[in-house]
Amino acid sequence: MKLGIGTALGWVAIAAGSLLTIAMLSRFERPPIDSVQAGFRGTGMVENVNPRLLAALQAANVIPASLPALPAAGPKAGQVYKNVQVLGGLSVGEFTRLMASITTWVAPTQGCAYCHNPANMADDSRYTKVVARRMIQMVQHVNADWTAHVKETGVTCYTCHRGQPVPSRIWFNDPGPPRAGGYTESSFGMTHASAAAGDSALPYDPFTPFLQNADAIRVQGTTALPAGNGMGIRDAEWTYSLMMYFSDSLGVNCTYCHNTRSFGDWSQSTPQRVTAWHGIRMVRDLNENYLMKLHDVFPPNRLGPTGDAPKLACATCHQGVYKPLFGVSMLQGFPELAHPLQPAAAK
Repeated sequence: MKLGIGTALGWVAIAAGSLLTIAMLSRFERPPIDSVQAGFRGTGMVENVNPRLLAALQAANVIPASLPALPAAGPKAGQVYKNVQVLGGLSVGEFTRLMASITTWVAPTQGCAYCHNPANMADDSRYTKVVARRMIQMVQHVNADWTAHVKETGVTCYTCHRGQPVPSRIWFNDPGPPRAGGYTESSFGMTHASAAAGDSALPYDPFTPFLQNADAIRVQGTTALPAGNGMGIRDAEWTYSLMMYFSDSLGVNCTYCHNTRSFGDWSQSTPQRVTAWHGIRMVRDLNENYLMKLHDVFPPNRLGPTGDAPKLACATCHQGVYKPLFGVSMLQGFPELAHPLQPAAAK
């Protein structure tokens, strides 16, 4: 039996509509949804929690077992091994334990050879070793100098890597899809969904202006009329794109940090807003002084579409939860990552 063009088009429309419906429903969460009141009644200060999603997140944020601590007594690693530039002040036992732990955290499949030349462990010819050394220094810097954000919980290599050589939630400068007039004619995300902005049609690269550069984030006025607020609609779009990213990265609502009745009033905000303020500046510091300065070390295949170095943001550590690893501290078992170490006499 032959179908007419109209009938065929009708079936195509039904199929397309069914697929669209399935796609839309997949973006919603079925009940029940739990809620936690975080502010005064009537202010909308409520966090919503989906128990099914929470269970999956808890399973994904279980920390790996740690090797037993070893004594600090005995010869130092910098006196026994060659070219130990950052961890030479550890005892040989402490150094070996940390190296084995980092292998588990970062390259459990690849093993030591991911960073080291097995024929000459002192060799620095592999870019991964140079990067790893700098990342250890970055972790020590975060734990020593950014306690306003990480508190006493701190971070380790596992916080970002989760058993992968490359953390899953890094980012690169995004010029967007090319248009008829080239990249300079880009819509900045206003005509297609942006994964960075929670699949909304907001600017698709909120990272470069705010987490690489230091563009002003505040766009909310503190008065009814725009007195002295020079921010425009484009600034607001970019800011809301960043806020959508924050919300997705931490798995929280806007009210986790803000009282939405008065965004501009810090006295009505939650304490988490101050922590986030420091976190934004910490991310800028780490991108500018650690990751971006490794640009010439990374091979071309590890650079972004515009040739920039990989960079981090909130999701790199948080990965969908309000505190990385739900606040469980691995740093307590690895105090050598809490601050830069005093060097030992090199061999």
